[in-house]
Amino acid sequence: MSRIKGCFAQLKEQHKKALIPYVAAGDPNPDITVDLMHAMVASGADIIELGVPFSDPMADGPVIQKASERALVYGTSLSDVLAMIKVFREQDNSTPVVLMGYLNPIEIMGYETFAKAAQDAGVDGVLTVDIPPEEADDYVPALKAHALDPIFLLSPTTTKERMRHICEYASGFIYYVSVKGVTGTSALDTSEVAQRLKIINEVTDLPVGVGFGIKNAETAAAIGKVSEAVVVGSALVNLVEQNAHDTLGNDKIIKDISQVLLSMRAALDA
Repeated sequence: MSRIKGCFAQLKEQHKKALIPYVAAGDPNPDITVDLMHAMVASGADIIELGVPFSDPMADGPVIQKASERALVYGTSLSDVLAMIKVFREQDNSTPVVLMGYLNPIEIMGYETFAKAAQDAGVDGVLTVDIPPEEADDYVPALKAHALDPIFLLSPTTTKERMRHICEYASGFIYYVSVKGVTGTSALDTSEVAQRLKIINEVTDLPVGVGFGIKNAETAAAIGKVSEAVVVGSALVNLVEQNAHDTLGNDKIIKDISQVLLSMRAALDA
């Protein structure tokens, strides 16, 4: 059983929901990433979504765009991100790690080369924003051949027929984008999310994680009532930006993100 599948199975037995934090690897510097990953697990994260810095992150709002820019100042590459995960695995061999990014770096590396390197590093799933199923006939088999879950996005405008088609390619979990727009938006309608998740659950047995627009413990708890997982990104990356040039640097970032996750974990469990 894959780490992601096993994680959701265990949470279901415990009547708990998955908390999935997102941070960009190498932001605000490469030295923080592995320590931050461990701190997020200690603060209640069930799965870590690790962003691969990219120069044109089209699905992301200004907050995560700037995160990529900060990481790219250090030249943080896809190979560097895999090396970070490999170090993380030296102490944590159980927490699932999902790469979130764009196709260009993967395509340059080559699907087979990337998939093997990701498996060797300890990656569990890959969410590639800009590859639709119609263009994934070579990509998805390469991932699955190396025990990697291809994770796809569904949006508020995705038709039921389209959902069914996308879910045929997916494994691990489905990522539902809760709003029309980019990451960091504030217009989250929980009742509308609940209605859409009912439709998604009619076409797939995969767990559904909801992201985009989750700002705090209250919104996390509200979404946790209707989904199997809550994904929080911009709210955490905001804390990185606020402290990126602080004299306390990495320690302050880790402390602040840990506090936010602890409050979300408590709200979800309540």
